[in-house]
Amino acid sequence: MQRHLISAADLSRDDAVLILDTAEEMARVADRPIKKLPTLRGRTVVNLFFEDSTRTRISFEAAEKRLSADVINFTAKGSSVSKGESLKDTAQTLEAMGVDAVVIRHGASGAPYRLANSGWIDAAVINAGDGTHQHPTQALLDAFTMRRRLTGRDAGLGQDLSGRRVTIVGDVLHSRVARSNVDLLHTLGADVTLVAPPTLLPVGVGSWPCEVSYDLDATLPKSDAVMMLRVQRERMNAAFFPTEREYSRRYGLDGDRMARMPEHAVVMHPGPMVRGMEITAEVADSPRCTVVEQVANGVSIRMAVLYLLLGGNEPAVTHARTTEEK
Repeated sequence: MQRHLISAADLSRDDAVLILDTAEEMARVADRPIKKLPTLRGRTVVNLFFEDSTRTRISFEAAEKRLSADVINFTAKGSSVSKGESLKDTAQTLEAMGVDAVVIRHGASGAPYRLANSGWIDAAVINAGDGTHQHPTQALLDAFTMRRRLTGRDAGLGQDLSGRRVTIVGDVLHSRVARSNVDLLHTLGADVTLVAPPTLLPVGVGSWPCEVSYDLDATLPKSDAVMMLRVQRERMNAAFFPTEREYSRRYGLDGDRMARMPEHAVVMHPGPMVRGMEITAEVADSPRCTVVEQVANGVSIRMAVLYLLLGGNEPAVTHARTTEEK
């Protein structure tokens, strides 16, 4: 494993499969009465969030505490950042405190990379989402969820997603989740198709390792997994489609559309869902929808990433079982 996790594109196939397999071991910890491992005892992890977040921040915090790390939560609102302090000054303050890892979410694309490569801080940096750029742990938990659902909980160990067909639908332009998933799923051997209105596709999408379509109905029968994206109105400064009703009619997933998918296919969503816009309540509440599983799997994936970046060199399974026996 590398020292930092900044982008899904930085992971090799072996790196990604190692994280997924380690997460499978970490998931077993959640089934135990005491959901704790002593792996990161004495290590300090800072959650440095310059953007609002609920799922990601709580997921990282749960993962850190299950590995027995000391956790510091830092939010920009009400901190010295709101008074004008720079990222460099914040980083140097954390360095003075002797932190071992920084989990950063920032509104500016490239901020985690800058933090990791600036020399300001000698700690592992994990990108928890930067602007419209990358969100690598979300892509990892999505791949983990797909592998579990499509291959089986233990049957998938050591395997990638070769031959699987994944369709990502919606606001690709503003989505760091879409970018991260395209990179990681391509690395894992899956075939990815982006489906969106032309106005919600980024410039240069033709160079991405995926296909592009404007016809959702044509891609559904060929999909093993369909990932719906939220329309990110907070990042929009123009009218990208006529009306919500028109968007939902063309690119929303309802019961009729879900029926066109293969029987084994699953529906995914990074959350938060806007019911009635990109996904109907019927689909969101169906057994084929993995949203709740994705949240649970997110803790396992983030435990695996923290373990591999900060923990020992021995396989997680050995460490977990030895600890359990004690």
